[in-house]
Amino acid sequence: MREILSDDSIDQRIAVRLRALRSGRGWSLDELAGLSGVSRATLSRLEKAEVSATASVLGRLGAAYGLTTSRLLSMVEDDFTPQLDQEQQAVWVDPETGFRRRSVSPPAAALAGEVIEGTFAPGRRIAYEAPARGGLEHHLVLIEGRLSVTIEDRVHDLTPGDCLRYRLFGPSAFETPDDCGARYLLFMV
Repeated sequence: MREILSDDSIDQRIAVRLRALRSGRGWSLDELAGLSGVSRATLSRLEKAEVSATASVLGRLGAAYGLTTSRLLSMVEDDFTPQLDQEQQAVWVDPETGFRRRSVSPPAAALAGEVIEGTFAPGRRIAYEAPARGGLEHHLVLIEGRLSVTIEDRVHDLTPGDCLRYRLFGPSAFETPDDCGARYLLFMV
């Protein structure tokens, strides 16, 4: 392992990704050390980009996260398409609720944010028990309709133009009234 790295190096990008993976699972350095067999001190130095990871260490960390080393490394690539025309934006429709999710600006390893457009029909509800990554920052802007958003037992009733800002750690739910659907943009950082 080598010492102190430049900010634009692959090691810096690996450090950022490793911190995000661990924090996304809510693991402490000690928990990850126990799961991976990599010392707490080494993990700390890796996450600060003070040292470079070896293939062996990346293999052990990948195993702890359920990722291959190649997948772990692909998560730190710089490449992303700067312009995404609407036809290039992935759309998914929930067959059960009809909820439509358009990935306006999908996640990219080199960028921190993501933007999705959500469209709900009237009288629909979707609930999530927990976030995919705890503590993620959300900014939801209601474009049209009405939407009730429940964040950890607190209900927020939104009308067009309203912005709900929050960090999500627990359960959440999105619900439209029987007489009105909703369309919103959700910015996640």
